[in-house]
Amino acid sequence: MPSKSSDLVQGTLEMLILKTLALEPMHGFGVALRIEQISKGVFRVNPGSLFPALSRMERAGRIRAEWRTTENNRRAKYYLLTDSGREALKDETQEWGRQIAAITRILEA
Repeated sequence: MPSKSSDLVQGTLEMLILKTLALEPMHGFGVALRIEQISKGVFRVNPGSLFPALSRMERAGRIRAEWRTTENNRRAKYYLLTDSGREALKDETQEWGRQIAAITRILEA
């Protein structure tokens, strides 16, 4: 496990949330935990960033929310990817890949 977490590159949080929700619907805490788990602790998403992003994405129609019962019998707002969100994830993933390739070319020059 890395010795410290890193800040997310600006503009990537929404893409990571979309990808996480593409795996399965989940509540906000679950989204943050999944991002931390998949990144092996490199990225930790704090609630002060996560919940405003979820609200923005819901207003934009990329995700929708519904109340469900959690595994420990509590009610929580679960977020689900919409068709618009799937399309945005595809577009953002392609753009991110293009940017990574360009950065790699610069670093290897």
